[in-house]
Amino acid sequence: MKNKKSYRTLRRKLMKYGFAGTAYASIGFPTLLKAESNIKIGIPTLLSGRVAQLGISATNGIKLIIDKFNEAGGFNGRKIELIIRDSRAKPDEAARMTRNLINSNKVDIILNCEASSASFAVQEVIRESGTLCLHCISETSSLTADPSIRTWNAFRFARQGIHDAVGSASYAANLVKEKGLKKWMSIGPDYAYGRDSTATFFEILKKFSPNIEIVGQGWPKLFQPDYTEVITQIVRQKPDAIYSCLWGGDLVSFIDQAALYGTFKNSELFAINLADYTTMSAIKNLPEGLHSATRYIAAYPDRQENRDFDSAYTSRFGDHPTNWSWETAVATDFLISAIQETKSLNPKNISESLKGKSRQSFIGVGEGNTVTMRSKDQTLVNYAIGWGSTLPKEPYMKDIKAADWESIQELEKEWLTSKGWI
Repeated sequence: MKNKKSYRTLRRKLMKYGFAGTAYASIGFPTLLKAESNIKIGIPTLLSGRVAQLGISATNGIKLIIDKFNEAGGFNGRKIELIIRDSRAKPDEAARMTRNLINSNKVDIILNCEASSASFAVQEVIRESGTLCLHCISETSSLTADPSIRTWNAFRFARQGIHDAVGSASYAANLVKEKGLKKWMSIGPDYAYGRDSTATFFEILKKFSPNIEIVGQGWPKLFQPDYTEVITQIVRQKPDAIYSCLWGGDLVSFIDQAALYGTFKNSELFAINLADYTTMSAIKNLPEGLHSATRYIAAYPDRQENRDFDSAYTSRFGDHPTNWSWETAVATDFLISAIQETKSLNPKNISESLKGKSRQSFIGVGEGNTVTMRSKDQTLVNYAIGWGSTLPKEPYMKDIKAADWESIQELEKEWLTSKGWI
């Protein structure tokens, strides 16, 4: 009886500090690759509702890389098994599922395919457990930019808000000068990513164009069906330009509804998340001349490797890849490379392998067409960022201008300093 009581006490302490079950084993003892069982990867994501395409295209990107690896024999016959769970974008559900994946399903690694609102919840679970986590979707800068939120076992393979903000503001500033776009409004989803993206965009834009004026901001709830209130505000304020970081079905609904009012005839729209195939193709009548960053299109980067990725994905899944697809594909490629290099599933070993690692990629614009996992904040850099204007049909974008990564990192450093994060 005394031994049972001591065990329960010990287990409570281990669980309190996140060392129960597989997490304790992975930190305390190197897990060497053996052939007797599969390598289990847990994927919390969003697979239901208006933006189910997020989870579908994200997990498809993973499967494209994993299946090719498994078909080649895996690690000495040991295959990778994916365990996918739908959180419905609810942070509490994402946290609960991640704990279950670690403690009940005994996964070795978490590939987090949650949007930002739930990714912070996942971050706290893996901080406690010590499980290796690759964030593949969340773009809120603070997830890796804020040192108080970082943890040694989490890496971001998604694009980051501050990087997009610099590329976006630089592109917009040229049009401010060319077209006299002084009065601005914004419309963004009312949660961490929307607030962060909007504030950062205008902060950087004012560095390039200090005389712009923000005349209104709209903050619809995530997955809100009707945008009449915000559109009415736009009609009343008559801005020269509108910045929007709405995404997926929300952006489709806003553009479809705003077009009925002729909103884009007198106001230039800068929609950072528009240039994804599933978004553009879902809009009833995509207006020509809207501005967007390139999320994912086969035309940019204009290289055969990128067209091959699009072709392989489309052939397998019957649809074009999205921004979420390239992010998860790159994360999975890096993960496989790190496991092969270390011959281990120990999160410490894999973490050390990932830090500073560069890999050639269809989406890379670094030296030799590489992307790099930056060591200091464990976030991806040198991925393709371009801005251009829309066409109503394929290739959907024209006059794409590449963002300059030297400028991005220079202004990122200023921004981090202003936040007290450097």
